[in-house]
Amino acid sequence: MAFRLTGASLSMGILAGAVAIIPDVAAQDMMRHLDLSTPQYTTAETTRPEIERLLAAGTKLDLSSKSLNGLDLSNLDLSGVNFRASRLNKTKFNGAKLQGAVFDQAWAIEADYSGADLRHASLFASQMQKSNFEHADLSQARIAGDFSGAHMRYANFAGANLAADMTNQSMGLMRAVLRSTDLHGANFSGAHMARTDLEFADLSDANLTDADLTGGDASGVDFRGSVLTDTKLKDCDVSGATIDAAQARLFAGAANLDRATIK
Repeated sequence: MAFRLTGASLSMGILAGAVAIIPDVAAQDMMRHLDLSTPQYTTAETTRPEIERLLAAGTKLDLSSKSLNGLDLSNLDLSGVNFRASRLNKTKFNGAKLQGAVFDQAWAIEADYSGADLRHASLFASQMQKSNFEHADLSQARIAGDFSGAHMRYANFAGANLAADMTNQSMGLMRAVLRSTDLHGANFSGAHMARTDLEFADLSDANLTDADLTGGDASGVDFRGSVLTDTKLKDCDVSGATIDAAQARLFAGAANLDRATIK
């Protein structure tokens, strides 16, 4: 039987999900009216020693809809743990094992996942602005949350699915939002990124081999030094993007190539 910490507000978890699955403008408007300084978003309901005790006892953890803000959970093995709709603002997961973990509808603003193992994890409808994923392994993960302003240098997205969920249009366009995100040196080989929002992201020296950016928004993106072997860029908006002259021919099918800066 799974152990589930008690006392969290389910209604707050539902609100967290609602913010993530509506269109961007409406989501931003809701965030302006949401008080992130309340205890639900700033405090923790439990402690690291308590979680360590349960893990040592072999307990299967269910941490959904919990407030775990600011906890130091670094280097723990939390593989498969359910964090759905949890509040994880400024929580430290650096170096943690999170294979197959579920972060759907979670709030993890300014959380630290640097060096964490998130292979096959689910980050759907999550709010992870300004979070740190440097050197994290997100290969084969499902990613459709807001990561605006995040630090993701050298993160591994190989085979990950960041593409828009075209079956959920009544709920808004679900996709990875990586606006102004530092993705320098990240590995997107084989990643599904159709309609992903990459506006003003830094993709310099990134590996985009066989990645699918069809219909995405890459306006203002820095592509200098990126590897674009067999990358699909049809209808990807590159207005204002910075592109190496030697790579320009690979953007032939992209939208607004005449508005890009080619050096």
